Amino acid sequence: MSQFKAHSVLPGFNLALGFTLFYLSLIVLIPLSALFVKSAALGWDGFWHVVTGDRVLASLRVTFLTSFAAALINTFFGLVVAWVLVRYSFPGKRIVDALVDLPFALPTAVAGIILATLYAPNGWLGQYFAAYGIKVAYTPLGIVVALTFIGLPFVVRTVQPVLADIEAEVEEAAASLGAGRWNVFHRVIFPAIYPALLTGFALAFARAIGEYGSVIFIAGNMPFISEIAPLLIVAKLEQYDYAGATTIAVAMLLISFVLLLTINVLQWWSSRRGARE
Repeated sequence: MSQFKAHSVLPGFNLALGFTLFYLSLIVLIPLSALFVKSAALGWDGFWHVVTGDRVLASLRVTFLTSFAAALINTFFGLVVAWVLVRYSFPGKRIVDALVDLPFALPTAVAGIILATLYAPNGWLGQYFAAYGIKVAYTPLGIVVALTFIGLPFVVRTVQPVLADIEAEVEEAAASLGAGRWNVFHRVIFPAIYPALLTGFALAFARAIGEYGSVIFIAGNMPFISEIAPLLIVAKLEQYDYAGATTIAVAMLLISFVLLLTINVLQWWSSRRGARE
């Protein structure tokens, strides 16, 4: 054991822990602390006045509702995409698998311009929706489309390896005992992928909350209708209202923390319940 420690390729615990704390402080803790310090310049009354403003509340509502809707959509369709990529072989499978990661590589501003062009009333796709009186671009629906585009890979890449680890023999055994397709999915597959699915939802939701580049081109950015909170933060920065911008950012951070903590608690509770069963 002592010989292994002496020749270990990894640094010792003290050095590794010190580097970890230094790195996290430099990258995460110090910027977040500066955010709280800057917003504290307004005082509690000023902070509450900014956060409860009608325009700020409307932008927060648009941001979180559209992010939640996009994460739900990605959870369902991400599971379908992951299932197809894991369980089936077809021509062009590698291309489809690579396309899933496209939102990671594509600049968000480029994605926003492309989506706005496609879903505009006279766009390639938007014209068909417009024929039925549905307006996608420059509405909250357009925001959901953009957030769905950038969030899909998080769900697919989280669920895909878990599905790959589930052996087909388990499903065949359940089917041989008389279980139908729904029972096989509900009682065998879903409990195994549920933690990964919930993690993918949380990642997609968190990514959508802070998205800016792909949204501003398709949202329309109309106050009280399709204006997102990140855009309002940028607007206040352009007006040199740094305290107001950081106040909105702190409000988003606190709400996001509570929501993600709730999701993690649900995941922990479900895993403990599954272990007891």
